[in-house]
Parts: sequence; C-alpha cells; structure tokens
Amino acid sequence: MRNLVRSAALTAVAAVIVIGGTATAATAAVTPATTLETQVVAQTNVERVKAGCTALTVAPALTEAARAHSTDMATFGYFSHTGRSGSTFTQRVAAAGYAKAVGENIAWGYADAAGVMTGWMNSPGHRANILTCKATTIGVGVARDAQGTLYWTQEFGA
Repeated sequence: MRNLVRSAALTAVAAVIVIGGTATAATAAVTPATTLETQVVAQTNVERVKAGCTALTVAPALTEAARAHSTDMATFGYFSHTGRSGSTFTQRVAAAGYAKAVGENIAWGYADAAGVMTGWMNSPGHRANILTCKATTIGVGVARDAQGTLYWTQEFGA
C-alpha cells in the first residue's frame, strides 16, 4: 500500500488529496469510469443532505471539464489543480461552457468511489467543497493511467 501523503491546497476553494486507496487496481479496472462517477455523485449528495444542503444536479459542462482534467492528469502523469497549459479549474470549467465554478476536488490512487469519498470527507478542505450549500451542480470525472491507477476530479458550480 502506498504511503499516506496528504496535501490540502486551497486556491479559490480548490482542494487536493493524495492517498493510496485500499482496494486494488484490479478491482477498479472492472468498474467502468462512468459508474464510478455516478457513485461519487450519489455519495456526495448523501453527505450534502445529511449536512442540510440540497442535493446537486449533474451539469454536463462540469462533467466534461472534470473528465478532461482527470484524463489529462492520468495521461501525462501529473497531479495538480493547475493544468499542463497553466489553466485553473475556473478557466477549464468556463472553457467547457459553465459560467460559475465554485470549487474543485482532485484525488488519485483510490480504487473505488467509497474510498475517495471517505478521503475527501476526512479532509477539511475537500469536505468544505462538498458541503458548501452555495453549490447547486456537480460534474465528476474519473480516468485511469496506463497502470490502472484512478485519477478523480469533482467540479462544483452554482
């Protein structure tokens, strides 16, 4: 199992987490990315409702931005809120056609939705993004690198 490394970087309510998941990469490889994305949305909404916020609706533009960022990180082997072009999450979301981004969570190494959600909810910055009641929409993107490691992105909008 990977060493536990946490890094919370809050730049315009962006949050980063790097923690090796407990499930194996082989387990993740059999679950389609779209299924994992749907599971993260559902689990995010469970947490929000428990905290008194409304459930989020999926915004296709946010999903597009999240998938593109996860895919780029997985393809080019980096992990950052800053894209290879120097883009911020607000710029990527705007480029995908969504006007008001309010937060981004990223993670890698988790092999399932339950694991990444536990990691995010145990991190103050990520938890704050998930539970900000000003968010009304969400997009989630999951991508695998060549070794099968998953990269996760949540985009929140208002």
